Amino acid sequence: PCLHFHICNWLPGASEMFIILSSFVTSTIYGGKEVLSMHQILLYLLRCSKALVPEEEIANMLQWEELEWQKYAEECKGMIVTSPGMKPSSVRIDQLDREQFNSDVITFPIIVHFGIRPAQLSYAGDPQYQKLWKSYVKLRHLLANSPKVKQADKQKLSQREEALQKIRQKNTMRREVTVELSSQGFWKTGIRSDVCQHAMMLPVLTHHVRYHQCLMHLDKLIGYTFRDRCLLQLAMTHPSHHLNFGMNPDHARNSLSNCGIRQPKYGDRKVHHMHMRKKGINTLINIMSRLGQDDPAPSRINHNERLEFLGDAVVEFLTSVHLYYLFPTLEEGGLATYRTAIVQNQHLAMLAKKLELDRFMLYAHGPDLCRESDLRHAMANCFEALIGAVYLEGSLEEAKQLFGRLLFNDKDLRDVWLNYPLHPLQLQESNTDRQLIETSPVLQKLTEFEDAIGVIFTHVRLLARAFTLRTVGFNHLTLGHNQRMEFLGDSIMQLVATEYLFIHFPDHHEGHLTLLRSSLVNNRTQAKVAEELGMQEFAITNDKTKRPVALRTKTLADLLESFIAALYIDKDLEYVHTFMNVCFFPRLKEFILNQDWNDPKSQLQQCCLTLRTEGKEPDIPLYKTLQTVGPSHARTYTVAVYFKGERIGCGKGPSIQQAEMGAAMDALEKYNFPQMAHQKRFIERKYRQELKEMRWEKEHQEREPEETEEARK
Repeated sequence: PCLHFHICNWLPGASEMFIILSSFVTSTIYGGKEVLSMHQILLYLLRCSKALVPEEEIANMLQWEELEWQKYAEECKGMIVTSPGMKPSSVRIDQLDREQFNSDVITFPIIVHFGIRPAQLSYAGDPQYQKLWKSYVKLRHLLANSPKVKQADKQKLSQREEALQKIRQKNTMRREVTVELSSQGFWKTGIRSDVCQHAMMLPVLTHHVRYHQCLMHLDKLIGYTFRDRCLLQLAMTHPSHHLNFGMNPDHARNSLSNCGIRQPKYGDRKVHHMHMRKKGINTLINIMSRLGQDDPAPSRINHNERLEFLGDAVVEFLTSVHLYYLFPTLEEGGLATYRTAIVQNQHLAMLAKKLELDRFMLYAHGPDLCRESDLRHAMANCFEALIGAVYLEGSLEEAKQLFGRLLFNDKDLRDVWLNYPLHPLQLQESNTDRQLIETSPVLQKLTEFEDAIGVIFTHVRLLARAFTLRTVGFNHLTLGHNQRMEFLGDSIMQLVATEYLFIHFPDHHEGHLTLLRSSLVNNRTQAKVAEELGMQEFAITNDKTKRPVALRTKTLADLLESFIAALYIDKDLEYVHTFMNVCFFPRLKEFILNQDWNDPKSQLQQCCLTLRTEGKEPDIPLYKTLQTVGPSHARTYTVAVYFKGERIGCGKGPSIQQAEMGAAMDALEKYNFPQMAHQKRFIERKYRQELKEMRWEKEHQEREPEETEEARK
C-alpha cells in the first residue's frame, strides 16, 4: 500500500484545530489504484493485533519445517511489534530466530534488532577519539593545502587514521549494535517500518504549516504580502538553524532507529554539506573559480546570509539617497556620519524589534545567541535580509516605503523623509538647462563626452558638477564640487553590483560575493574604466593653462563614482544598470580567470599560511616602511615586506597602504610560492579554452592602436 496524509479540520468552525489522517492506496486486479476506506484499515489493524508467538502454539511452531519457519520469519521481518510497559515499547523486527539451547525447556524465539547507538555513547563521544580526530583533521587539512607533501607527513596521517579505525572497531565503541529480545509478550501491530518513517515526518510538516501560518502575521506587520513564501522563510533563517523534528531530537532519532527503515536511502549525503562549507583555502579557490551564470538561477544555500548581503546594500543605498537630497548643503563627512548612525547594527536591531523579528527568526537554540548583544546582531542581519527579500520580490519602492515606515512613527516626519526635494541644479531649471550650453565653454566641451557615451543629460550641469574637482572654488555653474556626488555614487554602485552578483553567482556565500564585489568596484577598477572613457580629459580643475592633468588613481575613481551619481539623478537606476553591464560586469570573467578577486596583501597572506608546519605558529608577512620622501601633500612611501626574516618584495606609493600593496604584488611575482603555482594550474585545467580566448582578445586590443596608427600614417 502507498501512504498519504490529509490535513482536515477537526471541528467545523474551529480553523486552528486539525487532525492528520493517513490513507492507504492499494492496487486493484484491473491495474488501477483504490483508496481504502477507514473501515478496511481498522479491520486490518484489528486482524493483525495478536501475539507474535502465542504461548499455546509455541510448541507447535518449534516443530515447523525450516522452510515453513523461514516463511513466517520473512513475513514478520520489517514489522513493528509492541510490548506495552517496556522501554522502548515498540521495535522493528530484523530477524526472528528459534534457537533451543535446552531441549527440556521451551524458550520463545528471539527477536533480533540491528540498532544504532547514540553518538554520545559511541566512539564519536569518546574524549580520546575526539582529540585524535581533531589532530587528524588538522593534519589532513594542512597537507591538503600544502603544495608539496613529504612522505613522513603521509605516514603520520596514515598512522592517525589507523588509530581512529581501531577505536571505531572496539565493541564498546561501535555505533552499530545488535539487540536480542525474547518474543514473549510482544504483539504484532500490522504496521511496517515505512509507515513509521512517514509518520516521523509529521512533526516537520506540522511545524512547517504552523510557521507559515505565523508568517501571515508578519506580512501584516511589514505591510507587504510575499508571493514566494519560501523567500520570506529564507530571510528569517539564521545560519545556525537546522531542521529538527519539532521535539527533542534524541527522541525522534531513537524512534527512527527503533521503528524506522533500517537502512533508508536518502540520496547523496554530500548534498547537505556541499553548499554549506565556507572555510579552507581549497574551498575558497574552488568557489571563486566559478564563472557567473548567464541566466538568473536559484541558490541552494538555505540561510539568510546572501539576502543579508543584498539587503545591506539596499539599506545603505536608501539611506544615502535620502540624506543626499534632504541635506543639500551638508558635506560628504557629515552625510557619512548620519548614514553610519542609521545603518549601524544597533539601530537596525531596534527596527527589527518593531517588526518583532525575534519571534519569527529560525535559529538553533544554543549558546551562540544567548547573549543579548549576539541576538541583537542576528536581528539586525535578519532585518537586512528581510529588506533584501522585499527588494528582490517587490521593488525598490516597496523597500523604501517599509524602511521609511519603520524609521519614523510620526506621519509628518515620514512624509518629509519619503518625499525629498529635487537636486538644487534641477530646481533652478525645472525642465532642462541645455540652453546654457551656447554660452558656456565648459558645458560645450562636456557635449563631446555625452556623444562618446551615448547619453544626453537633461540637466547637463549635473554632469559638470560630477567632473568638478574639490580644488575648484564655488561657482554658479555647478554650485560646488563632486565630493557629495562621490558619496552617493559609491552607494549606487554597491547596490547595482550587489544585485548582479546575488543573481548570477548563486553558489557563492556572502564572503565570496564580497570578494567579487571588492574586485569590481575598487579604486583600481573604477580608475581604469574612467581612463578608458577619457574622463580625465573632461575633469574641471582650477588650472588656468587648460593643459592635460595627470590624475591620481583615487581622483579618477572619484570622477567615475560622481558620474554614476549624476547619471542616477538625471535619469534613473536603469541607466546605471546598463552602464555597469557594459563597462564593469564583463570584467568579472577576467578577474576570475586571473584570480584577481583578492587584493595582493590578502593573497600574500594566504600563500604564506600554506607554508606553515604542524604544531607551530604560522609565519606571516611583515611590512616595514623604509623611506618617506616629499612634502606632506605629495609624499612617496617605500615599503618592504619580509617573510621568515627574508625581504621578498618592495613597493612605492603615495600612501603607506598603496606602497604595501605594491610590495605584496612584487613579492607574489618574485617569490616562488607553491600556492600561486597551484592556483594557476587549477585555472589552466578548468578554463583552458576561455584563457586562450581571453589572451587572444588582449593581444588583439594591444595591436589595434598600433595598426590604426600605421594606417593613419
